[in-house]
Amino acid sequence: QVQLVESGGGLVPPGGSLRLSCASSLNIFEFNSMGWYRQAPGKQRELVATINVGGVTSYADSTKGRFTISRDNAKNTVYLQMNSLKTEDTAVYYCKATDRGTVYWGQGTQVTVSS
Repeated sequence: QVQLVESGGGLVPPGGSLRLSCASSLNIFEFNSMGWYRQAPGKQRELVATINVGGVTSYADSTKGRFTISRDNAKNTVYLQMNSLKTEDTAVYYCKATDRGTVYWGQGTQVTVSS
């Protein structure tokens, strides 16, 4: 059973930064891609950023230039560095991993941007 465990969420004022971590119980080379998604209250879950096994990244337009996704293969962990946070970034952030069509999700971590 693959487990993805997110951490690093919290309360931060507008303009602040946070770094989220997603630790995998499986070697992350086993996954075709990994990514971060978020879901705000009353809204659908949306893509934030992805990184594939080759290290190629992609971002939602709303996070481009502010967020950076990266991976540490030795630690089986994917990170999301979030800078210049806005109130509209408030959401539960989920880690997702895809392995040949099988999708795994973490339990989510709350990010609240508020003064």
